[in-house]
Amino acid sequence: MNAPARFDVLLTGLNLATLDGEGWGIVRDGAIGVVGERIAWIGPQRELPAGVSSSQRHDFGGAWATPGLVDCHTHLVYAGNRAGEFERRLRGATYAEIAREGGGILSTVRATRAADAGALADASRPRLAAIADEGATTVEVKSGYGLEREAELKQLAVARALGRELGVDVRTTLLAAHAVPPEFAGRADAWIDAVCADIVPAAASAGLADAVDAFCDTIGFTREQTRRVFDAAHAHGLPVKLHAEQLSDQDGAALAAEYGALSADHLEWLSPRGIDAMAASGTVAVLLPGAFYALRETRLPPVDALRERGVPMAVATDCNPGTSPTTSPLLMLNMACTLFRLTPQEALAGMTHVAARALGLADRGRLRAGMRADVAVYAIDEPAELAWRFGGNPCLGTLRAGVPHFRSAR
Repeated sequence: MNAPARFDVLLTGLNLATLDGEGWGIVRDGAIGVVGERIAWIGPQRELPAGVSSSQRHDFGGAWATPGLVDCHTHLVYAGNRAGEFERRLRGATYAEIAREGGGILSTVRATRAADAGALADASRPRLAAIADEGATTVEVKSGYGLEREAELKQLAVARALGRELGVDVRTTLLAAHAVPPEFAGRADAWIDAVCADIVPAAASAGLADAVDAFCDTIGFTREQTRRVFDAAHAHGLPVKLHAEQLSDQDGAALAAEYGALSADHLEWLSPRGIDAMAASGTVAVLLPGAFYALRETRLPPVDALRERGVPMAVATDCNPGTSPTTSPLLMLNMACTLFRLTPQEALAGMTHVAARALGLADRGRLRAGMRADVAVYAIDEPAELAWRFGGNPCLGTLRAGVPHFRSAR
C-alpha cells in the first residue's frame, strides 16, 4: 500500500481490529495514517515507508484500535428523569400501565417542553459526552419528547448543536410519532394528520432531520398510521426507521421493510414473516439490550433466526429516561452477548459498521484506507475484552473525522 509523503495525523504502536471482512481483521503492531478526514494508509507499522512524516504523531505502546463506535439509536436529548417509574415497575406496574396513566413518554414530554433550548442542552450534554467518552464517534439522536412542532424542532436543533460543540457526528431522527400528545388524547389519527402535514415538512425544510421514525405498537401507533408517516417522510426525501415489535407483534418490521427502512429496532416479538421481509429488503435489525434489561423482559429477539437469514444486527444504547437510562455503549456490548448471545465480534460489528448501515452511512465502521478517520483506542489486551468486561472504561480517546481527542497514550 503506497503511503503519502506526509500525514496530518499518524497513529502508531497499535494492534488493530479493523473489522474489514468477516472477522476481527486483526493487524498486529499496526499504524494508521490520516490525511484530512480520511484514512490514507493502514497496515503493519514495519511497512511504513522510510521518510514518511506527520504533523501529529500519537504512539500508544500496544493498545488496541477499533473503528469508532456508532450508537445508532438514542433519545438522549430530554429534560427531567423517571426514577419514580423505575420504583413503580419494581412494585409490579408495567410499562404499558404507566404510559396509559399519563406517565412514561408523556412525563418526559412535559419536562422537555418546559425546558428552553439552553436548559435542554445543559441537561443533555453530559449524556452525549459520556457516550463519546467510551469510544463513540457517531451518535443518532431522536426527537419524540416534544410532540408539537416547535418542541420537536427544538430537540433536533439542540442535538445538532451538541454534536458540533463536542465534535461528535450527530445524526438526527424525527420521532414525532412517538406517542399521542395530551392535546390530542383519544384522537390519534388527528395527531398523525398533524405529524404528516406539519411536523415532517417543517423538519425537512429546516434541514433538521436525517430520517423519520415511528413507534408502531399497542401503546404507540397502528400499522396504517405508521404507513401514513412513512409516506410523508418519503414525500420529503427522508428515509425511515421504526420502533417495531417491542411489546407485541404488529407486523411493523414487514411494513418497515416494504418502505426500504434503514432499520427496525427492538424486535423482541419479531415474526418469521418480519424476518423474511427484513432479509429481502436489507433492513438492519437494531437490538437494544438496555431496554430489555430495564423492563425485565423475558421474550428474546430471535437472534438465531436473524443470523440464519443473514439479517445484519446492530447494537445501540437506546439512551432514554424511561426504559434504558444508560450512556454506556460498552455495557451494551456486554449485554448483547450475555442477554442475546451475540459473539463479541458480532457485538462490536453491531456497534460499528452494521450500526453505520442502520444510519445509511457507508463511509465508516471499518478501518480501511479511504474510510472516514473515526478510530477508538482502548487499553485492552484483546478486542473481545470490550464485550467481556462490564464496568470501567478502557478508552484512551478517539479520532473523529481525523481530529484527535486522546486523553493519553497507554
